[in-house]
Amino acid sequence: MTLTATTSHTVGPYYHIGLTWLNREDLTVAQTLGQRVAITGQVVDGNGQFVNDAMLEVWQANAAGKYAHPEDDQDKPLDPHFEGFGRVPVDAEGRFRFTTIKPGTVPGLAGTTQAPHLVVLVFARGLVKHLLTRIYFDGEPANETDPLLACVPEERRATIVSKPDASGVYQWNVILQGTDAETVFFDY
Repeated sequence: MTLTATTSHTVGPYYHIGLTWLNREDLTVAQTLGQRVAITGQVVDGNGQFVNDAMLEVWQANAAGKYAHPEDDQDKPLDPHFEGFGRVPVDAEGRFRFTTIKPGTVPGLAGTTQAPHLVVLVFARGLVKHLLTRIYFDGEPANETDPLLACVPEERRATIVSKPDASGVYQWNVILQGTDAETVFFDY
């Protein structure tokens, strides 16, 4: 028997055909506990051109720092009005906006504490597998001791830290490749 390699398949843009029913740009409902925040930005390639077929998947803990997942056995309250998941498509110019709550701190490895953050998966045409990154919040005291953020060279941390504008909306962009401004992506 001879085995022949097959071609690779990219992760998109097929999700626009069958997965749009999962899109959820507001992760909250009226009863959701916690501080609501809006995050907006743009997905661009290494040349600064917008990526018009990207999609972001957001996973996060609730305001108390507990995930709506059976493996999270922390003795923290579970918010029945918050799933901690959203799927956000970009528009024709690569822009996105979603509303969520600021998550609480969660435990890290070896007794450490992770700063409030969102886990973000980036899907787009041309990617063989999705990209994994995080969004942290500027000015959060726990950022100073977050073990994963500490692994990122100081000059690159700004690529995963969102900053509020004058209206309080957090700004965060995804830069897929290129310059030193490329978003930090993590292996998994």
